[in-house]
Amino acid sequence: MRFDWRKALRAVVCAVAITIIYGGFVGFLFLFGSLGAFPAYITKIIPFAGGATLIALVLQSSGYLNESALKRLGRITLAVCVLSAVYVGWGAYQNSIPTLDDRGELLWEYRPFDPESKAVSLDEPSTLQFGLDTACRLRLDGATALYPVYSAFVQAVFPDGYRDSPYIDVAGCTNTVNAYTSLIKREVDMIFAAAPSRAQLNAAERAGMELHLTPIGREAFVFFVNRKNPVKGLTVEEIQGIYTGDITNWKEVGGRNQAIRPFQRAQDSGSQSALERLMDGLPLIEPEQEDRVSAMDGIIRQVANYRNYSNALGFSFRFYATEMVTDNQIRLLALNGVEPTKETIRDGTYPISSEFYAVTASPIGQPAPEEYDAELSAFLDWILSEQGQKIIGKTGYVALNN
Repeated sequence: MRFDWRKALRAVVCAVAITIIYGGFVGFLFLFGSLGAFPAYITKIIPFAGGATLIALVLQSSGYLNESALKRLGRITLAVCVLSAVYVGWGAYQNSIPTLDDRGELLWEYRPFDPESKAVSLDEPSTLQFGLDTACRLRLDGATALYPVYSAFVQAVFPDGYRDSPYIDVAGCTNTVNAYTSLIKREVDMIFAAAPSRAQLNAAERAGMELHLTPIGREAFVFFVNRKNPVKGLTVEEIQGIYTGDITNWKEVGGRNQAIRPFQRAQDSGSQSALERLMDGLPLIEPEQEDRVSAMDGIIRQVANYRNYSNALGFSFRFYATEMVTDNQIRLLALNGVEPTKETIRDGTYPISSEFYAVTASPIGQPAPEEYDAELSAFLDWILSEQGQKIIGKTGYVALNN
């Protein structure tokens, strides 16, 4: 059979044209998927669903595919589409299950100086008032879960003009991991976070920096389940057993005959560091992973957010868990028979309540910044004063002194 250059040329032109159109469509899905418009599984199945169709169109338009073969490819394509539809349906069901994701939902709701902000206010003028120059010089950062607290500090102490200044984002929030990194690099002056992880302490030491932690309030590290789960509480030993993999079924701790689905958080996040401290050196099981779409990297794997399955077990800090999952969809567990209430957190009877901190950094061997920076020292003193502690209590955390 003699080679037909015309058919070959038509095949190449058709393939290029269809690939450009199809590739643009897939690129569109990746772009909007990275913004949360589509779940990752949509972009995973598109190449499979369209691959057979693409091949059939190229071959048929170039004259290399007869009618019988085209029908067979059509049936294959139909089967792929049906399987894809089932996969999409399952993914849609998965997406309908409420999640707990502490990567940014609180930020806009608590933005300082916003007329609709949920950040609390004092009933009287603040005893500390910074001028605009000082406010714009101090660079703050911290954990997402503590943003409602320090945004209220900013709103009370910084001047009204700060709202319209080009430096308002210096009172930012990039999460625990990035906040500690920025502090160690001296890109910010103070952060608000849980105690640093061992990895963060090591990073500071490698950089020749020392972290200075000032307790400013208390919070509980809590575990929670779907509200329909009959388990009302666990012991610390049972939590450790679940996260080492020794306990794998809810019936082992008084629940139904269901496999336990224990979620974890991103490495070095405040809540994951708290879990590691609770484990006291015991090895953690591998965390559940999920696909996410990134505009730069396509589909990437990362630690899954808590999803409120009937057999799920999750953890966070008390304020965040109660703020982010509403309508009684989850239930906080008692630990060692003690409920995580403000009273048990304050008096220390809840077994894993701990301080959260205002953290500064200085080169090893040098004084903490608040010892020579008058404004930073005044700000820290005010946070520990009656007014600062009142803001912590009104926000929903537990103040140190009342």
